[in-house]
Amino acid sequence: MTDTEEPQAPTTTSTTSVAAPPDKDSAKICILLNATGNVPIIKKRTWTVDPNKTVSWIQKFIHKFLKLDANEQIFLYVNQTFAPAPDQIIKNLYECHGTNGKLVLYYCKNQAWG
Repeated sequence: MTDTEEPQAPTTTSTTSVAAPPDKDSAKICILLNATGNVPIIKKRTWTVDPNKTVSWIQKFIHKFLKLDANEQIFLYVNQTFAPAPDQIIKNLYECHGTNGKLVLYYCKNQAWG
């Protein structure tokens, strides 16, 4: 890293609504989680994750965060259109389907779309 390049560090006014959308090469990817169907709502909807995480990692995270029973499943959908494969990498989904600097994912306990 040269002296002219600066890492993207949080500013003193760290409001996520005013922040510029991250570029596709940044360290983290912003994910917007929306509940659909009869699943409990996660109050914090915006999360930043490592771009190399998989869809199954996000499903496990939501399952654990909501403290669901072991027999309950979580289904994820990208932009209310399709269910990505569990081994799909978040960076690839973001590059193809990210809008306004975020990847919008919908989660539910039973199949909804696609």
